[in-house]
Amino acid sequence: MQIETAARPSRILFVTPPYHSGVDETAGRWIPLGMVYLAAAARQANVSASIYDAMAKGHGYQEMEHHFREGLADYVACSAITATINDAVKTLELAKSINPDTVTILGGVHPTFMYEEVLASSAAVDYIVIGEGEITLQNLLEVLEAGGDPASVPGLAFRAADGAVIATARRTLVENLDDLPAAWELIDWPDYTCLVIPGSRLGTISTSRGCDHDCAFCSQQKFWERSWRARDPQRVADELAYLYGTHQVNVFLLADEYPTRNRARWEDLLDAVIAKDIPVYLLMETRATDIIRDREILWKYRKAGIVYVSIGIETAEQGFLDAMGKGLVIEEIKEVFDLLRQHEIVSEGSFILGLPDETPASINKTIQLVQQYNPDIANFLTYTPWPYVDGYADLEPLIRVHDYGKYSMVDPVLEPRNMGMLQVEVAQADSYRRFYMGKIIEFMTMKATFRRDYLMGITKLFMGSAFVMRKLGIGILGKIPAKVEELRRGKG
Repeated sequence: MQIETAARPSRILFVTPPYHSGVDETAGRWIPLGMVYLAAAARQANVSASIYDAMAKGHGYQEMEHHFREGLADYVACSAITATINDAVKTLELAKSINPDTVTILGGVHPTFMYEEVLASSAAVDYIVIGEGEITLQNLLEVLEAGGDPASVPGLAFRAADGAVIATARRTLVENLDDLPAAWELIDWPDYTCLVIPGSRLGTISTSRGCDHDCAFCSQQKFWERSWRARDPQRVADELAYLYGTHQVNVFLLADEYPTRNRARWEDLLDAVIAKDIPVYLLMETRATDIIRDREILWKYRKAGIVYVSIGIETAEQGFLDAMGKGLVIEEIKEVFDLLRQHEIVSEGSFILGLPDETPASINKTIQLVQQYNPDIANFLTYTPWPYVDGYADLEPLIRVHDYGKYSMVDPVLEPRNMGMLQVEVAQADSYRRFYMGKIIEFMTMKATFRRDYLMGITKLFMGSAFVMRKLGIGILGKIPAKVEELRRGKG
């Protein structure tokens, strides 16, 4: 008598490529939130899913090869931004080298807009998911499992048998984000901690998707088709409480590009979280104008657990801001940081150096503004034009670095018309030194509060990073050659 055994379900492995910029991981390890949703979508297609966060584990390709051989998944999927695209492709190539029958899937911002280039660069990439991925991935897996035609799946790019690239019809965005399931149990939670808060477990949640502003350098408004969709505030509060109670997550990064866009909905969210009365810390990013708008309810921010707010200021030159479409008035900035300070919320300001028309004088003006307005933390990033944003063709003659792995806003890739790249790099290091030399004394003399402890902690981590110390050393070692370059160009 022959006993029939049920065939095992197909398996998909979601893996993060082993990319490290040297900065993002200074304060903690961040969960790959997109994969939490994508894994749940794969299970909707009756495909068994697992998540392997090689980046957070500090694994390189040797460890990844062992993991791939051990698991032998039928599908291997990666997501990529511009800075990680090279490693994402290399990861899929590794999977194919171990098992040529593995079906590889790639998604994310960079592949969405550069799918022709990516497919031409490597035969190891089978399918590219264009745009929002959950429904497209589920649809693709259902079709492949049934032996159907992937050309019937909207939101996809792949190579035909003759090598030609096929891009299927556009897929509409998910109407109700709360309909998307999340596979939280697949996260290896002990890997994730906020190093600034001892004994913490760090999670990431999304309360909305998209942004409808017009910042010229931003990839997010382009990816989300200049739309903004929000989740139900009570569902978000329930999710926070679930993750706190089930997985002991007590620090959350809000992954939203623009969580505060709708004032009424945002206040409802704060109220719902306050009502849960759970001891959590929330970290977020938003627009300066919304902090001013919300001055009367900032106490709710703090009571809900918001302890850290990051604001993109970019530059002290109003003309540059207007050209970037920021919709921000320089004179309003100081009030933002003053308001956050009054409510014991750590403030971070992000500034961009090396804009196309940047000069040593404009950078000096920016650092002077930073010192005057005095955020708790300042980040000085380098201007990085993504290869798919509007206006990229006009900037292409200024681009000197074409290795996408350098497109992390840590190193300059563009040479301004009136400066050399070395000057920009030195100015970046000088900006950090000039800002933080004064801040250390300020932090040490502050009244003992959560905010002081957080700032002292992040300063120690920052100063203890070998990458940061090497980066700051560029300014010292590079001053003389940078000055020579400045004189060569005849600029003061």
